[in-house]
Amino acid sequence: MVNSATSIPRTELAWNVLGTVEDPEIPALSLVDLGVIRFVRERPDGHLEIGLSPTYTGCPATAMIRRLVEDALAAAALDASCTTVLSPPWSSDWITPAGRRKLLEYGIVPPQKTGSLVRDGRRGNRPVDCPHCRSVDTESVTEFGSTPCKALHRCRACLEPFESFKCI
Repeated sequence: MVNSATSIPRTELAWNVLGTVEDPEIPALSLVDLGVIRFVRERPDGHLEIGLSPTYTGCPATAMIRRLVEDALAAAALDASCTTVLSPPWSSDWITPAGRRKLLEYGIVPPQKTGSLVRDGRRGNRPVDCPHCRSVDTESVTEFGSTPCKALHRCRACLEPFESFKCI
């Protein structure tokens, strides 16, 4: 169906709205950038169904994200609800190229693309480049950053702390 006020298909309008909804833990990213919005489907009755994947089972932000999505779509006069999609599980590979750029600009090192390799949240022996000065003279402070999906590092060159997004 098409939105009569804008002549934009309702699913496209929903994607546009969802592209403005910030992740509650990393406000530099939209939920679309993060790759947690799996689909937008319109049922025959006009109701929109939004597929939403948590970054990991038990993520404390999942309920908040669901609420932000439903509130944003309701504010745009779109009748919608969220469906949790657990399979396949969310992967940090789903962060969009724009999302990776935004993470780096925000001061968080984006995750490496894992492809078909076994995921390693610590990046193996590869140093994490400082997002501030680009030095590779960095050290891991702890595998636990401000959220479970980030690790904390320190740059020995510029002395700035920074986080990296873990490969999940």
